[in-house]
Amino acid sequence: MTKPQLEEAGRAPSRRERVREATLAEIKSIARRHLVGQGASGVSLRAIAREMGMTAPGLYRYVSGIDSLLVLITADMFDELGAAVAAADASVPARDTDRRILTSLRAFRRWALEHPAEFAAMFGPRTRLEPGADPGPAVEAARRFGATFFTLFEQLIREERFELPDGRAVGADLERELRAFARMCGFGDEDTPVEAVMVLTSCWVRLYGVVCMEIFQHLDFVMRDMEPLFESELQNVLTGLGVRYESPQSSSTVTMGKSE
Repeated sequence: MTKPQLEEAGRAPSRRERVREATLAEIKSIARRHLVGQGASGVSLRAIAREMGMTAPGLYRYVSGIDSLLVLITADMFDELGAAVAAADASVPARDTDRRILTSLRAFRRWALEHPAEFAAMFGPRTRLEPGADPGPAVEAARRFGATFFTLFEQLIREERFELPDGRAVGADLERELRAFARMCGFGDEDTPVEAVMVLTSCWVRLYGVVCMEIFQHLDFVMRDMEPLFESELQNVLTGLGVRYESPQSSSTVTMGKSE
């Protein structure tokens, strides 16, 4: 049983279970280091086993294969990113929805810049998983990461900060795709207006797109500093949502003033 499963069952792990958890944690730590240094294609069970003083077949007692291992470390990375975003959100007074949104989105970009290899593995092109590899842990972790943003967006809807677009402009094909996106991300439910899902998706694509272009260096040939472009898109997106925008300098000044 995993540690979360043991906690849910209400009992302390046995010595054998603690050793197993520690070994799995070491496997994932080494795998992540190899991923950062060589990319996902550079992660191999044989290399991990050699570094741990084990045989490659011995690792199959802990993971069913390389894809299952990559799913586990991807889940860990999403949880780490989610924790960074949640911590940024918690650093702002709960009533200040505007600054919570600003701070959370900037925390997302900052984490991506500090962890480009991890970001590429999490958000880069998908590969087909080997038979038996369950993507569930990574999907659930990605949903936990998105929860902070969804909560804030739903708050904007409740406060009627912006008008939803005309639903007649959403065709059946687009609605099907938007609903699939919402289900995958864990946003809302079937009663959530599809227009709200469309606004959320549009905002995410714009901001996430700029971060992706920065991390994958798609504009390096013309831009040395992508922050002004990100901030410009951030201002435009948030203004459309009825959210007060503050420049990074203004936000840091306010934060320092509160801490003093």
